Amino acid sequence: MASTPSIPSHIKAWAYSEYGNTEEILKFESNIPIPDIKEDQVLIKVVAAALNPIDYKRAHGFLKNTDSPFPTVPGYDVAGVVVKVGSQVSKFKVGDGVYGDINEDPVNNPKAIGSLAEYTAVEEKVLAHKPSNLSFVEAASLPLAIITAYQGFEKVEFSAGKSILVLGGAGGVGSLVIQLAKHVFGASKVAATASTAKLDLLRNLGADLAIDYTKENFEELEEKFDVVYDTVGESETEKALKAVKESGKVVTIVRFGHPEAIFFIRISDGTVLEKLKPYLESGKVKPILDPKSPYPFSQTVEAFAHLKTNRAIGKVVIHPIP
Repeated sequence: MASTPSIPSHIKAWAYSEYGNTEEILKFESNIPIPDIKEDQVLIKVVAAALNPIDYKRAHGFLKNTDSPFPTVPGYDVAGVVVKVGSQVSKFKVGDGVYGDINEDPVNNPKAIGSLAEYTAVEEKVLAHKPSNLSFVEAASLPLAIITAYQGFEKVEFSAGKSILVLGGAGGVGSLVIQLAKHVFGASKVAATASTAKLDLLRNLGADLAIDYTKENFEELEEKFDVVYDTVGESETEKALKAVKESGKVVTIVRFGHPEAIFFIRISDGTVLEKLKPYLESGKVKPILDPKSPYPFSQTVEAFAHLKTNRAIGKVVIHPIP
């Protein structure tokens, strides 16, 4: 195995050993054994990591029947540099800048050592080379959200010339759904919902129609859409069914939606990131970072608190680590 000599045996990370609120259970640890890599994995020196709702839901115990054993270092999204490669790895070499969502299956046995650590061990197939024009902070913000966004389009067999309504257009996934609809899938019309202050952002991302959900009910629009992409859930899924054409489809990333909506869970896949690389490198699709990002590693607990308000715009990223 190719390796660099300066890899430590123990690492700094944020971890928890019981389920509960991140504010109470997440602790800074400075002596966690570094993960071993398997033949199909690389060891990454983490430069930046993004936070996702799945991280705090997992901490709450949502996945407790399928989770890995404690202690748990959270973090799905990573961007960093390869420092060691397994014997079967062919796509990457030591020194490569990479990014990805480190858990291929997000709910079954997610990694005990996630991306909120100095180093993490990750399968080659869920990683891609970092686009040259993106910083590590920007790259870390993308994988889980952009793969989710992309696979939702695949789920409903979206094609050029169709119209789409995006619920929650300013969020981590929604902001990428708008851009992919416009620049990758060739939507005829893109509508999206957000609060008053975020309407300009929707237009800048490519929305033809920006809907202020605090003042308008999208389900009462005369115009109906081929696809409604629900990133919000709760009562929205019910309304989404009223906003879709008779032959249209509602796709949702939020569990416990309406039975007529198509619910899916993304599967992390480096090939999706490679496929989207030209759009990222040309600047057609851009990462959207929350104005408070990046948070320093020491403020990870505060970063989670901000994410939980549901007021974040785009993605909350931690950098540098540590």
